[in-house]
Amino acid sequence: MLVDEVEIKVSAGDGGDGKVGFHHEKNNPKGGPDGGDGGNGGDVYFIGVSNITALKKFRFQKTFKAKNGQPGGSNKKTGASADDLEIKIPTGTVIKDLESKEIWEINEAGEKILMAKGGKGGRGNWQFRSATNQTPMEFEEGTAGKERRLFLELRLIADIGLVGLPNAGKTSLLNELTAASAKIAAYPFTTLEPNLGGTENGLIIADLPGLIEGAHTGKGLGIKFLKHIKRTKMIVHCLAADSADVLTDYETIRKELGSYDPELLNKKEIVLITKTDLVTKKELEDIIKKLKERLKESDILGVSIYDYESVENLKRKFTV
Repeated sequence: MLVDEVEIKVSAGDGGDGKVGFHHEKNNPKGGPDGGDGGNGGDVYFIGVSNITALKKFRFQKTFKAKNGQPGGSNKKTGASADDLEIKIPTGTVIKDLESKEIWEINEAGEKILMAKGGKGGRGNWQFRSATNQTPMEFEEGTAGKERRLFLELRLIADIGLVGLPNAGKTSLLNELTAASAKIAAYPFTTLEPNLGGTENGLIIADLPGLIEGAHTGKGLGIKFLKHIKRTKMIVHCLAADSADVLTDYETIRKELGSYDPELLNKKEIVLITKTDLVTKKELEDIIKKLKERLKESDILGVSIYDYESVENLKRKFTV
């Protein structure tokens, strides 16, 4: 199961306390102050990775804390600073602080964002010495590390999004266009989470789960996957050639996209008649003619996964 929304708490490490200490040697029993400073607490970072399942670990672990800095030591020794905590999240993740309302995004693999700064180590009494205070008892406690309550939402970053009603042939097409090997079956809602595949020329294609009328209100797989369409550069409307009314299918999906976010209707699109092997040449021509009467400026293509040339023709249209 794809986990694409989580709420977690992250805490940076606290700074170590400064030390109160005095130097003692056999020949110098009244040595001066030598309490060292505390070490700094560890920071918390998010790092982007090219793995859409990377949020799955947050299903069971909801809190993450970096280690604290060590307290200061004798002989003016500074306590060890803690290592930073690095948390991997998928590229395409939007991060929102639930209290401050700050928002960040991870868009590239290897991108690193500081989410919580570690506390600063406190000063030891060696730092408080002076001509008038040669035996200071003062010291500082380390400061607390930053804490945040965060909401993480994955929005897939893909060049091309395949959309359509259930059983429109999207998953089969993805497997044919890319090296993906997504699950296929002859019943609706086979695809329960987005599938990704890469083309030979480096484009990322997302097969987005079947939408139905009312999806933007949460019906069917609903709004859970509509958000993943927002980042795609091109939308491919997959319309099954054996549908009772291909034009109505297209208008249903367009309505759901526009109801969720009107900006989706401005994306570059291809209207694709899938499963053309299930209809005659004359029936396919009639379908395309009907669509062109309504969609004068759209690219309308037919494709069958059993027709190599039709698949290659579709690939040539992928210029994003």
